[in-house]
Amino acid sequence: MVTVNLVARPDPEHDPAAVPDAINELVCSARGCRAPGTWGLLWNNPKLHTPQRRKVWLACDEHREQLEQYLGARGFLRTTVPVAELEVADDAEPGVGSLGAS
Repeated sequence: MVTVNLVARPDPEHDPAAVPDAINELVCSARGCRAPGTWGLLWNNPKLHTPQRRKVWLACDEHREQLEQYLGARGFLRTTVPVAELEVADDAEPGVGSLGAS
């Protein structure tokens, strides 16, 4: 099981240009997509993160391959797992941290 911390993004009611991701809302990370995220793409940037650190992008079935290719081309993609294998961290606070595994 992979633990993730979810964060809120700007609310479009207050900022029409914003694309929201409410806390505990599992939405695809592809720009403009509002489909449910069904895949967790675990990645890290070795120049910024320790080898054990995993960040998570969520992907719907339609955008999974596109997001995997984007991360893979940069050498960031570590693995892809079904979203059911992700676990929300108990200490997740609204607006604090990042969508990613610790």
